[in-house]
Amino acid sequence: MKLRWSRALTCLSALALAFGAATVPAAADAPTVSSGWNNYSCKPSADHPRPVVLVHGTLGNSVDNWLGLAPYLVARGYCVFSLDYGQLPGVPLFHGLGPVDASAGQLADFVDRVLAATGARQADLVGHSQGGMMARVYLKFHGGADKVHTLVGLAPDNHGTDLDGLTRLLPYFPGAKQYLDRATPGLTDQIAGSDILRRLNEGGDTVPGVHYTVLATRYDEVVTPYRTQFLDGPDVHNVVLQDLCALDLSEHVAIGLLDRVAFHETVNALDPAHATRTTCTSG
Repeated sequence: MKLRWSRALTCLSALALAFGAATVPAAADAPTVSSGWNNYSCKPSADHPRPVVLVHGTLGNSVDNWLGLAPYLVARGYCVFSLDYGQLPGVPLFHGLGPVDASAGQLADFVDRVLAATGARQADLVGHSQGGMMARVYLKFHGGADKVHTLVGLAPDNHGTDLDGLTRLLPYFPGAKQYLDRATPGLTDQIAGSDILRRLNEGGDTVPGVHYTVLATRYDEVVTPYRTQFLDGPDVHNVVLQDLCALDLSEHVAIGLLDRVAFHETVNALDPAHATRTTCTSG
């Protein structure tokens, strides 16, 4: 039995490392207010009439994941907000580990709070990794479709991941899958073929009225195969970063944390009427 639990814990560690945190955080809980964003007195302008809600990835939080993109958007006149979701008791900073459906409920409450504070009718969402997929759960099952204009996914695991085959090893570790389901359901919910992903994608990838953009990198080592990130639907724009800049070497974490090519293309998706060509020197 001890050996079985040891194997399960080893597998948990491997999965956690594979899903990846955005940065190494500080020792205290992440603040809910950051310089330049999460400013609830911000009122959207005529140029940018919708607040932007940033949805972090697995093992990230409302600050770490957005130290690059949030100031980038604020500097361009957007009202920007970010939330923490998927917290587990006794686990500070490393969030996105709770059940994906429950996390979507947290996002629903947060968007309502942002809309009430800003007076806007709709918000735009930008989600990294799990954040891009979980936002779709909010749209489909938690009433988000009428409250969201645009969803931008940065390396989202829209159809799950096999972690370069790592998830196929779970059956060789007796009890590991059951342990992960109990301890970190937010991880196993993202494995290709999970129940929540099956329900999310049955009947079509998109919901009417929402504009979708997916930004992926060929060098993604977490959401694999990387083309499973793409969506099918009438209002979907799927982009491979290397088609915009062949020199872009960003992998799964960098696309959300510091990639200015991805940032520029995100702004194009949020404001297509004023979009400009994205190149290696964009941003």
